[in-house]
Amino acid sequence: MDTSTLFSLKGRTALVTGGSRGIGKMIAAGFIAQGAKVYISSRKADVCDATAAELGPNCFSLPHDVSSVAGCQRLADEYFKHEKSLDILVNNAGAAWGEAFETFPESGWDKVMDLNVKSLFFLTQALHGPLKSAASKSQPGKVINIASIDGIRINAWETYSYQASKAAVIQLTRRMATRLIKDHINVTAIAPGAFASEMNKAARDHEDEVGHGVPSGRIGHDEDMAAVAIYLAARSGDYVVGETIAVDGGVVYGAAGASMDA
Repeated sequence: MDTSTLFSLKGRTALVTGGSRGIGKMIAAGFIAQGAKVYISSRKADVCDATAAELGPNCFSLPHDVSSVAGCQRLADEYFKHEKSLDILVNNAGAAWGEAFETFPESGWDKVMDLNVKSLFFLTQALHGPLKSAASKSQPGKVINIASIDGIRINAWETYSYQASKAAVIQLTRRMATRLIKDHINVTAIAPGAFASEMNKAARDHEDEVGHGVPSGRIGHDEDMAAVAIYLAARSGDYVVGETIAVDGGVVYGAAGASMDA
């Protein structure tokens, strides 16, 4: 048994959407540390370029808006200009919207569902060719979708389209996995809990308070997210298919429900 290279990504190429900040940046940094060549994409070119420069010479900026099918295809076409194959795709780009049930708008529904669900599918479709060309039975390709624990449990906020979209990501991951495994491409998902990010400003701005409500007693660290992504992307995850891993310090599976006994 050779465990020395289980978590190595040396020689592998990855694309991480929403990779300029937050969870996407954590994953990109982790991949680079394990030897991967990483392309990051985000809507804001200046932020994407700055993050690529920060993460070093093995990180490359491909700024694109993937909120539409056309945008997904443009990113794929841009990637093709640099690489002919792709080992790892991380579908992380996402959006959220919170508003009362009575006034929740169609725009808040469509924006979130289009980016979080539709674009995830169509970007993977657009990159199916380079993923398939790099994949083999002995070294499967990897697609890692970023869901959320809010797709598993109900949170306290009126984020209707966000929670629906993340539940959809988990089920879509299973459905895509059954098809793409035929091409030696493993599709999995990560469901993050509280990590400091622009999307989770509560964890970012009130770390101690939010961490107090987590069974582990803290919010997630960058290494917590990178570790799970590396596990799934590397040889260590070659036999994991269709699974969604909650990375949340026990919020979903480590916390007891409310008792009916007063």
